[in-house]
Order: sequence, then C-alpha cells, then structure tokens
Amino acid sequence: MGDAVVLSADSPPVAVPYPDGVPSEPLRGLWAEQRAPDAEGPTRRDVALVAVVVLAAALETLLREGLVWPIPSLAVALVGAAVLPWRRVQPLVTTTIAIGVASAVQAVAVIEDVTWDGLGTAIFFLVLPYSIGRWGSGREAVGGAAVFAVPLTLTAVAGGPMGDVVGGAAVVLLAGAIGVGVRYRTTAHRQQLAQIRLQERAELARELHDTVAHHVSAIAVQAQAGRALMDTDTAAVAEVLAVVEEQASRTLEELRAIVGALRDNGDAEVAPQRGVADIDDLVTDHGTTPVVVERHGALDALAPSLDAAIYRVAQEAVTNARRHARQATVVRVGIHGGDERVTLTVDDDGDGGDPNPLPGYGLAGMSERTRLLGGTFSAGRRPDGGWNVTAVFPRGGHRR
Repeated sequence: MGDAVVLSADSPPVAVPYPDGVPSEPLRGLWAEQRAPDAEGPTRRDVALVAVVVLAAALETLLREGLVWPIPSLAVALVGAAVLPWRRVQPLVTTTIAIGVASAVQAVAVIEDVTWDGLGTAIFFLVLPYSIGRWGSGREAVGGAAVFAVPLTLTAVAGGPMGDVVGGAAVVLLAGAIGVGVRYRTTAHRQQLAQIRLQERAELARELHDTVAHHVSAIAVQAQAGRALMDTDTAAVAEVLAVVEEQASRTLEELRAIVGALRDNGDAEVAPQRGVADIDDLVTDHGTTPVVVERHGALDALAPSLDAAIYRVAQEAVTNARRHARQATVVRVGIHGGDERVTLTVDDDGDGGDPNPLPGYGLAGMSERTRLLGGTFSAGRRPDGGWNVTAVFPRGGHRR
C-alpha cells in the first residue's frame, strides 16, 4: 500500500495515490478525456475506401491458394469494411463489431483446433486502433484495449508463438499511438489559430485609445464649450452641438467595429496607428522582392479602424509573399476605394511551394481582422501562377 497522506487546511492539493503507489491523476485524466471535436461522419472517400477493401478481399479469396475457411474469412473482411465509414464518429462501436466478428471466427477455430489466419486484406483493421486514438474518448480507449485483448488472448490460448502475441499487441499500440499523436498535433494547431485570433483582437483593442477615446475627448470639450456659450451665442451653441453629434456618430461606428474584440482582452495599450497612407513604407522596407503599390478610388476619410486594418493586412500579406514566394519578381498591392466597400489585393508571381498548404497563422490573423470589421477574406493560388490575398471591407468598418 502507498504511504498515507495527511492534509491540513493550508495544505496544497495533492493527488491521492491508489494502492501500490499508482497515481490516480493520469488515470482520471485518461478516463475523463473527451472525444475529438473534429470527427465527421461517412464521406465519399469512405465509400471509395470500402470499395477498394471489398474488391481486394474478393480477389484474395478467389486467387489465394490454401486459404483456410474462405467464406468466414471473406465475411470478416466484409463486415469490417461495412462499418469502416463510421470509425470517426463511433470508433469503439466500429471496433467492437469488426473485431468481435473476427474474434468469433477465431474462437470457433480454436475449438475446432484449426489454424485460421484470415485474409491478408484484413490489415486494414489497423485503422481501428488508429481511429480510437485519433477520435475516441478516454473511456473508448480503455474499451478498445479490452476489445483487442480478446483476439490476442485467443492466439495465446491456441498455442501461438508468444512473439505473435507480443508483436500483435505492439502493432495495435503503435497504430493507436499514431492516432493520439495526430490528434494532439491537430489540437495544438487549433489552439495556435485561436491564439492568433486573440492577438488580433488585442491589437484592435489597443487601437481603441487612438480612435474612440479621441472622439469621446472631442465630445467632452465641445460640450463644455456649449455650456459656456449657452446664454450668449445661440448660433455658436448650435454649431457646437453639430460637432458633438458628428463626433458621437463616429464614436458609435468605432465602438461597433472594435468593442467586440474587448471580450477576450481588456488591456488596451496606447499604440501608434498606421493606415493606408503608410502602405508606401512597405516599398522601402528591407526585402529582396520589390513591392508596387497602386491606389484607386476614394480612400480619404476612412474609419480609423478600417484604415489600420487595411495597413495591417497589407503588411502581413507582403511579409508572407517575401518569405514564401520563391523566385518572385514583384509583389503588387492594390487598394480600391468604392462607395460601399474598400478592396485590398496583394499578388505575387512567385512559386509558393505546396499547392494545397495548411492554413497558416498569418492567414488566420488576416482573416480574423477582416471578419471582425464585417469583411470577407480569401487567399490562394492564382490561375496563372503566384499567390493572391484579397480582403474586402465595408467602407464604414462596421462589425457584423
């Protein structure tokens, strides 16, 4: 038995050990582990996979010489293939059905004293422990281990070499471990994307001092002036009230665009705000690829949050182009101001490498900033080569 643990009111929390010193927290953590949130049901790819497995199993049954129990062997493969499309959403149920049928045939073989190996095509069963590790909960992982223990036990009972039992267990554990590794890699990627979004929200929060606070200060000054002139100059008071109304309207626009970002980060720091007029600085920034900036349409009197967002997205897109676009000769930044929206495009003519890359953190940040202001964002390869980033903002800079 493990040593007793004495707790006082001031003692820090500790894990109470199980008998024999086995700590409870890891086991409790495994048992409480939830299913992966990104599991999806049957897809067209699953239909294709099932078709390939069924075809391979049928051909092996017909062509393989000396196959023991052809029909039961084919039935095991077909049952496993039939439930395969649900391996993500119901990994334990799928595993129990597939392995259960195989174990039933194996048990009959043990009773009949027949050496039964099944089809080589059944190698696809290794997808099952992978699926439990990738998408299953902690309880399903424990249940899956029990399910796989059945055929391994039957192999040992039948007098099979201990190497087969140990090797089979190792292969199952390896497949499950790969699934767990992929699962946590995906989780880490998702958390990093969420952190990028939080950082963009924090940046918008810092801009609050230079936008909304400025307008509120102006409102306060004009209101004080109006009170001073109230009894002496009615026309001046009306002019002051007009300024107050204008500043209040602009403040409301900025609040709609920015205040949503404060839900996740309430620390707004004073920071210089750069805008469309500063995009020319990207041309002179240190970089091996020249940048050309083109402006069209009305780009004056933009909302401060919109002005800053256009600069930030352009800056990030140009940085990505210089970093990733191999053999690029030019990066073109285009800004078009319309009556209702402002469109930013950043194009390069280089080779971006992987034609189907994973969504990067820079792209996630640009997309989040654009979405927070009610705009739309897209990025991808151009038909004629190179890479394109397009962000379309409503001219008022309103948050949806």
